[in-house]
Amino acid sequence: MARIEGVDLPRNKRVEVGLTYIYGIGTSRARRVLKDTRVGPDTRVKDLTDAEVGLLRDYIAQNFKVEGDLRREVQLHIKRLIEIGSYRGLRHRRNLPLRGQRTRTNARTRKGPKKTVAGRGRRRGAKKK
Repeated sequence: MARIEGVDLPRNKRVEVGLTYIYGIGTSRARRVLKDTRVGPDTRVKDLTDAEVGLLRDYIAQNFKVEGDLRREVQLHIKRLIEIGSYRGLRHRRNLPLRGQRTRTNARTRKGPKKTVAGRGRRRGAKKK
């Protein structure tokens, strides 16, 4: 079992896909890592030799900020935005979308389930019977 940066890579997947399970490594970075370490992208994780796993582990540790360090850095950036009171910081604080998406409809992932508001019926001057 290959364990890199504290993450167990899935055994039956290709190395190229398996590396993307590490936070901070996507498809393009995984391809670059494999190209620079000369490990075949079609190799299955279970078929990697100990030398190849060591090579991948060392290369990633030296060249990229991943997992805990990267998560910590991202959280610090968000905290800074909130503290300086920027627009993005306010959106983070209110748990709303940051990048200009509409929120009148949609944005349910960020806002959570609908909260029904009382007294929203009877619109446009309709008279009560």
